[in-house]
Amino acid sequence: MRILRHLLPALALAFSVQAGATPVVATSIKPIDDLVRAVMDGVGEPVRLIPPGASPHTYALKPSERMAAEKADVLFWIGPEVEPALAKVTRALRPGARIIALSTVPDIDLLPARTGGDWERKHPAPQRHDGHEHGGSFDGHLWLSPANASMIVRAAAATLSAADAEHAARYAANAERALRRLAALDDELERTLAPVADKPFIVFHDAYQYFENAYGLRAAGSILVSPEAMAGAKRVSEMRAKISALGATCVFSEPQFEPRLVQTLIEGTQARAGTLDPLGANLPSGLEGYEQLLKGLAGNLRQCLAPAQ
Repeated sequence: MRILRHLLPALALAFSVQAGATPVVATSIKPIDDLVRAVMDGVGEPVRLIPPGASPHTYALKPSERMAAEKADVLFWIGPEVEPALAKVTRALRPGARIIALSTVPDIDLLPARTGGDWERKHPAPQRHDGHEHGGSFDGHLWLSPANASMIVRAAAATLSAADAEHAARYAANAERALRRLAALDDELERTLAPVADKPFIVFHDAYQYFENAYGLRAAGSILVSPEAMAGAKRVSEMRAKISALGATCVFSEPQFEPRLVQTLIEGTQARAGTLDPLGANLPSGLEGYEQLLKGLAGNLRQCLAPAQ
């Protein structure tokens, strides 16, 4: 129960769920759903609103998904910067529903958004969130950090315990188990990625800053300046020049996008093509899926940046 002490007082007065009823819980994207699902194990299952594989930046909710969201007692999302389709939904939830914007959860580490698609070789210090509204622009891909995943688990356990006191002990036990696994995952990823920490690479869009920052990786830029707009001829030319100038080892595509552009970029260079998936569309649900997501990132980075001889 110790993980709940600093969060329960702030959340305990926020709910009026009918006694004996398990709260209806909705989540935005699969990685967030995986973490909340781990906390709810044995009590209930959250309803995920954005399908696996769909870009949360551009997805438009179907009427059935909007209706499911509006029935929720609790909604976990990152915020309008990542899932703009949910911004209107949050204003249509029933009175008393609790909306947890994870970007404002106490002790979440936020990194400033990078601009322009070309980045200097440096790792900004995360800004520990104090629970108040943030100012300025931040990188919304905060789930790709085991430290932040741990804070999401803590927030989910505190929120659900306040909403459903009958199952508070189960939520706390599930959270403790998840936190132990996340700590072990962090150690494993650090060992996997240590040999490639100094090798430059290019990503398809700027989704991996939290992962890079956690393990000292050297992403040099992204093909897309914005996930909402595909790269034009000028951008392709700029990135080809950057790949050559940096001697970038790999250029990574994503399952959600056409990989042909990456092949165009690396043609005539020494760079290899790889794939990174920030959402884990085809992975299992629950904590196992989250673990596989981050292990997949680490394994694909290691394989492309330092292939076995």
